[in-house]
Amino acid sequence: MDSFDTQLKKTNEYGEVVTTQYPISQILGLPSARVHELVMFEDGELGEIFLMERDYLLVMTFGRSAPKVGSRVVRLEKGLVIKAGEQLLGTIIDPLGFPLSQIDTFQQPANEMEIDKSILGLSERTRTKRPFLTGLSVVDMVMPLGKGQKELIIGDRDTGKTLFLLTVMKNRVKDGDVVIYAAIGRSKSDIKKLQQFLQKEKIAERVIMVVSFSGDSPSLIFLTPYSAMTVAEYFRDCGRDVVVILDDLSAHARFYREISLIAKRFPGRDSYPGDIFFIHARLIERAGSFIHDGQETSITCLPVAETVEGDLTGFIPTNLMGMTDGHIFLDSNIYFQGRRPAVNLSLSVTRVGRQTQSALLRDINHELTAFLTTYERMQNLSHFGAELTEEAKQTLKLGELIYEFFDQPGGEIAPLPVSVMLLCLIWLRLLDDCQGQIGRIRTNLINAYSGLDARTGAAQKKLIDELTEADNFDQMLDQVAKKKEELLTLCKANIK
Repeated sequence: MDSFDTQLKKTNEYGEVVTTQYPISQILGLPSARVHELVMFEDGELGEIFLMERDYLLVMTFGRSAPKVGSRVVRLEKGLVIKAGEQLLGTIIDPLGFPLSQIDTFQQPANEMEIDKSILGLSERTRTKRPFLTGLSVVDMVMPLGKGQKELIIGDRDTGKTLFLLTVMKNRVKDGDVVIYAAIGRSKSDIKKLQQFLQKEKIAERVIMVVSFSGDSPSLIFLTPYSAMTVAEYFRDCGRDVVVILDDLSAHARFYREISLIAKRFPGRDSYPGDIFFIHARLIERAGSFIHDGQETSITCLPVAETVEGDLTGFIPTNLMGMTDGHIFLDSNIYFQGRRPAVNLSLSVTRVGRQTQSALLRDINHELTAFLTTYERMQNLSHFGAELTEEAKQTLKLGELIYEFFDQPGGEIAPLPVSVMLLCLIWLRLLDDCQGQIGRIRTNLINAYSGLDARTGAAQKKLIDELTEADNFDQMLDQVAKKKEELLTLCKANIK
């Protein structure tokens, strides 16, 4: 980037800071300026033109301190850009593209991407029809997602949202996707924990983190998710499937509200500016399923929103629900009951995920959803002390086993065939005597399927794959029943 003096000679015009209220500075001059144009202050700090009034400009500054009154400002004759390329994999960058990790060895990519760009139209998009597997049984079987889907992750503070997302990241990296994690206004300790998880799971080299810290300029924090989405579009244009996690847009909205109020824009509901829906919608709509050079590619977006005391009717959460393809609600009540992940199935929605499932999985989804509705009704009756029939007792026992099946430690990946196989064994009542041990049984199946169990070799993986190729749930149950002795021996290995 050119120096201040060099750019001044190019444009032959400058402005002057007349007032400043961090992070907004009022500028006189720069008659040729335009909205969203990048500017440079005398001290080398950057800013972006936020608003143009009749006699002055309002500029968002990206530095950690306000520019001095009287200092000069010069136009850079371009909008905000970020350099994207394969070199970013395994690195942590700020929203302007400068490295925060591996600084000594960092190689700046050559491709410049405009951060504020138009959204691709319908002619370049396609229907979501490929499954997006998270590795979490409760999501993949009851709330399935598709590649290119925009699914909101919502819940109170400390309900396991971050661990949920880290598990998804681990599975998507394993399947070859590029993962971009946008940490919006987070603390340095949070970023350190994320780094440690990625390094422990040996996936750090396949993840790009776009990070702004809580002490950064609100302008820089506001820019974070847009930079992450721009980097995602580079990899999409290379024919890669990308996952973008925006953690979280509630904080993003609060920082944008701060900027707007300082700029004296008229406040609306909860003091948010009137365009708060627009700034998130134009971001999230950049995700989707696309056709690039005859090849299908996707950007799957998982924005995060924080609720207060489980209230789903808050302004920002309802805005985000209106622009996404569903939401997964992590309930604090379920979390404190000890269930992980704490997904509230009755209050979660997936609008396009089921269309990506096979006939077998759709059949299982239908049966499972119907059963869980019956189970919840039976459980409510049992709370009133009603005398239960033997059938009701069996329903309650099966429901408890299914919810134990849904419990999954953070970071553990359950391949979909393993989840389907384990559910069939539970459904056939073959594991009624294993209450409290479903997690160990799942681990046995995962080890056998992944080849980690030297005793089984590839034979058990082949068996599980063949059984899960059934056309419908009933057919698969019949096939599993015929192989139950072999499967139970595998499941109950090392379990007394």
